[in-house]
Amino acid sequence: MTDPNVFGDDWDEGFPPTPGWTFEVKRLVPGGGDLGMSLYELPPGERQPLYHFHHGNDELILVLRGTPTLRTPEGEHELRAGDLVRFPTGPAGAHQVINRSDEPVRYVIVASHRSPELVEYPDSGKVAAMSREGPLWTMHRLADAVDYFDGEEPGA
Repeated sequence: MTDPNVFGDDWDEGFPPTPGWTFEVKRLVPGGGDLGMSLYELPPGERQPLYHFHHGNDELILVLRGTPTLRTPEGEHELRAGDLVRFPTGPAGAHQVINRSDEPVRYVIVASHRSPELVEYPDSGKVAAMSREGPLWTMHRLADAVDYFDGEEPGA
């Protein structure tokens, strides 16, 4: 195995290409530790990921190349190479990266990897729950919530 290089073009297998959501990704810190670091390349006209915020994990972005547009609760603004932005837990840390430029954008996302974790997606009213111990990875719409005792019968 060779050491990862943020300027290399060897990518992990990722999500299937989906127009509007196509990107390349390379895990730079593999394994199940408490720190994650991934390299992304976002082609023109694409976005990654869904607008979201974490309940357990801090994240930050470091732009290596290009001029991505960063969407946060304060609105949208353009970043440039060298910019570093932290996304704290909770709604104030909501974020999404969009490439409105004509050139690919390359950036690194660093994240704490606490488990279990909840991620909310405000645009679509969804929540994801995940755990490395389970393995648990599930996504639901908040509108489909049920009462705590829904479907339960008292035991004998």
